[in-house]
Amino acid sequence: MHATIPATAPLRLFGKLDPVVESRPDGVIVVRSAKPLPHYSASLVDRLEHWAKVTPHRVFLAERDETGGWRELTYGAAFEQILHIGAALLARDLSPDEPVLILSGNGIDHALLSLAGMAVGVPTCPMSTAYSTISQDLGKLAYALDLLTPRLVFASDGRIFGRALAKAKERGIEIVVSDDTAEALGATRFSNLLDRPISSAVVSARAEVGPDTIAKFLLTSGSTGYPKAVTNTQRMLCANQAMLAEALAFLKDEPPVLVDWLPWAHTFGSNHNFGIALYNGGTLYIDEGKPVPAGIGATIANLREIAPTIYFNVPKGFEALLPHLRDDAALRRHFFSRLKLMFYAGAGLAKPIWDAYREMAIETIGRPIAFTTSLGSTETAPGALIGVREVDRPGIVGVPHKGVELKLVPNAGKLEARLRGPNITPGYWRRPDLTAGVFDAEGFYLMGDALRLAEPNNFAAGFEFDGRVAEDFKLATGTWVSVGPLRTDFVGRLDPLVKDAAVTGHDRDDVGMLLFPDEVETRKLAPHLPPETPFEEVVCDGAVKDAFQERLAAIAREATGSSTRVTRIALLALPPSIDLGEATDKGSLNQRAVLANRASDVEALYAADAAPHVVRL
Repeated sequence: MHATIPATAPLRLFGKLDPVVESRPDGVIVVRSAKPLPHYSASLVDRLEHWAKVTPHRVFLAERDETGGWRELTYGAAFEQILHIGAALLARDLSPDEPVLILSGNGIDHALLSLAGMAVGVPTCPMSTAYSTISQDLGKLAYALDLLTPRLVFASDGRIFGRALAKAKERGIEIVVSDDTAEALGATRFSNLLDRPISSAVVSARAEVGPDTIAKFLLTSGSTGYPKAVTNTQRMLCANQAMLAEALAFLKDEPPVLVDWLPWAHTFGSNHNFGIALYNGGTLYIDEGKPVPAGIGATIANLREIAPTIYFNVPKGFEALLPHLRDDAALRRHFFSRLKLMFYAGAGLAKPIWDAYREMAIETIGRPIAFTTSLGSTETAPGALIGVREVDRPGIVGVPHKGVELKLVPNAGKLEARLRGPNITPGYWRRPDLTAGVFDAEGFYLMGDALRLAEPNNFAAGFEFDGRVAEDFKLATGTWVSVGPLRTDFVGRLDPLVKDAAVTGHDRDDVGMLLFPDEVETRKLAPHLPPETPFEEVVCDGAVKDAFQERLAAIAREATGSSTRVTRIALLALPPSIDLGEATDKGSLNQRAVLANRASDVEALYAADAAPHVVRL
């Protein structure tokens, strides 16, 4: 049976995070909540055990099975099963130095393995599926194997992940799969882990798990594209969930219901969303869909059946869902029927998308649904700031959570954000050199983002994202270009023709863009071309370039100065590369990696003779 929630609507939505401000003589500003963070659990497994005792029959996780129905896991069953798996992990002498690497995406077996590791002090590391499936050279997998030295590698499907599993097996690492490929691969069947009796060693290991125990490693890439393993402790995860429950007060009023696809290899999907379900005794329906044409159908099918109480997505996900909600009244009514909050993260949300959801909610249920976001990173578990007010536009990332201190340091005309609190990582695993470089003398984490007040002199109104400090640059005139806001605005104005862009112009006279066009939408600009025309020829077609030039000119007319006036664009046929560190499977673009790898395109933008794929004013 599916999870149910009380019929009575919650009495509150947001908690109060009244900020207090400390202004220092050197121009540094420190902002923190007026009230301290309440007590929080010592480990996430403590929360699982609590719900297993209080509501053992409530559904914790559900995923589609081979019949199309729901495979459901209750809180009571989950807690018992992780103790069996924990015994199997201890029998293998696994440890933080020799942990578990998880290759496959979201799933019940993945969750059980991760929680079992947390129960006995054996960290797991979920890795982006793209590194094992889309990647051609498996370079990031090899790097992760070298960095983490795992002794067990898991994948749910031995066929899909066979190439990556073979690479692990070559190193003598035990591989575990959930399906019937175990014998052919020389692997252990996941069900064998469940068969291990619960030993006294499990009880002892469980008792030793505390706030400073490493819960997991999450891989994040810097400008080089090589993964860093961010150490995630139980203190980080539990403190952040306590923060979220204080900020999103309705989580305490009823167990949340989530329908969520966001990958557990990333902090938003795992620590944030999975954690919200677990910490608050909710139910997470694992959505096998994706916000792309080939995957949105599965998401729609799930939302027809399950009405969430809180809905998380990246901006592209909200965009992909929007036309289906507009065209299907029944889906729209069901989606909004018990929805309390929509939450976007990972990138900026375009104002037209924000407005469309607001208007649709009013038309469907007679009132708008609150739409909010936050600011954080893998290193902050992830929530650091959060919007807890009804606002009239996207982009406001709010105020610091209870327990978080935000230090704003003047930097090249902006306010650089630094963070301190119990949700901050102790560092990068086996990279003390990198760890030392991301903390200042007071122990604040240097996240590299800049912030500005959403309203002048009003800290209670919260902050807006003001770009990445490391990405910003000066034109040859000495004028600073704020890359983040410019890129978000420009791509939004070219929607749906463009998926993303990298901003150029460092030490040049004017600003340019390397654009990654949406192939389907761009081909519509040239209906005279045969469907089989290679995309690199399509972006050079006269009709396509004329259409982009018209839009470029219209945007340029509204620019307020040289720092916001884009004068030239290059239409790139090749999408951002995961192998080269240009993109993640969430769709996040690495500006610095793109500029480094596409240096010839940057030169073509500013060359005297325009290349075929370049458009100029």
